Amino acid sequence: MHNSLKRMWAVLGLVATVCAVAATSAIASHKAGPTIVIWTDANRAASVGKVANAWAASNGATIQVVTKDFGSIETALGTVAAADAPDVVVAAHDWTGQLAANGLVEPLFPSKAVSAQFPKYTLDAFSYGTAVKKLYGIPVQIENIGLLVNTKLAKIPTTFAQLESEALAAKKKAHLSFGICVQQGSGGDAYHMYPFFSGLGGYVFGTNKAGNLNPKDVGVANPTFIKNSKLIDKWNKEGLINSKTDYSVCDTAFTKSQTPFWITGPWAVSDIQKAGVSFKVIQVPAISQASVPFLGVNGMMVTKFASTHNVDTAAKDLVVNYFTTPSAQTQLAAAGGRAPANIKAKATDPILAQFGKASKGGVPMPNIPQMSSVWSDLGQAWVRSTKGAGAMPAARSFKGAARAISYKIG
Repeated sequence: MHNSLKRMWAVLGLVATVCAVAATSAIASHKAGPTIVIWTDANRAASVGKVANAWAASNGATIQVVTKDFGSIETALGTVAAADAPDVVVAAHDWTGQLAANGLVEPLFPSKAVSAQFPKYTLDAFSYGTAVKKLYGIPVQIENIGLLVNTKLAKIPTTFAQLESEALAAKKKAHLSFGICVQQGSGGDAYHMYPFFSGLGGYVFGTNKAGNLNPKDVGVANPTFIKNSKLIDKWNKEGLINSKTDYSVCDTAFTKSQTPFWITGPWAVSDIQKAGVSFKVIQVPAISQASVPFLGVNGMMVTKFASTHNVDTAAKDLVVNYFTTPSAQTQLAAAGGRAPANIKAKATDPILAQFGKASKGGVPMPNIPQMSSVWSDLGQAWVRSTKGAGAMPAARSFKGAARAISYKIG
């Protein structure tokens, strides 16, 4: 009898223990919530983690930040095993077309109140569709070039004629081969030359009736640009622009106060500040039209793997409703050394704020796959027409580039 009671109590104890363990596991499982994996570059990893964890603390979630080389993220998304894949990625807007076409990222649907906090062109940068455009990313920061002016060597130009006059005077005084320093080199640089391109009426792709980029409408040699292209021949003859200049030449000339004008981006600021040069950043003055820059917009995307991992709803809430807030945008943009995309967020650095103003009216680099057929030929068109002696007339050079681009696109 005594042994039977001992066995009974032992069984009851075991059952109670099993139930307690099961209950504890259920509670722990409930508390754990979803785990969201985010891929980002090293520069922004700490900031992304801090912002995401603030959201996670209020949503019972866990954030896992994985550091990747930024340039490898786009390609890796197409090859990574689902078990190792991210749910959210920091992305460049010009990846949008390829990633969306391959079904690797999911469309996002922010509220009107959220969308109103972003310039339309930043949302367009992450939008893609052959018939109906959908938003595939939330803009976080804007990157663009501007005209850096050494304020001890020149006045801030308000017109292109003033810029040209001051630049040529400085060129003559310092015996330079250029008036405005803008990097090209033998490989060309369509990105840095874009303010001149847009100012003369050039564009890369037009849009269709639905507002989508139209790869069949290549504007590299459109009538307005060709009409204005004689100015390029003039600039080449007087040496205002010289395709032989590269980043190193410009960095040296500007930091040593040999030239008052340099068209470049935020990445050059550190060297300039170390050299003690006083400068201001403005948009290149209008030529025949506004001389707007190309815009690079970085943001956050939700991948298809979020659905595979059953964290789709949580990942979209993090990206659409939290990474969009002014506070989050301020922190993320500052970590990337760029201006925030949200108009209610403020750049923490005055120089970045100036770059932000210089982005006004800018054109997001086309995010459709056909853009890969443009860069080389458009850059070479500038090289051929601004190399000094023996340069090709600009009209001929850009018409040739337009033919080559259209042929590649098919």
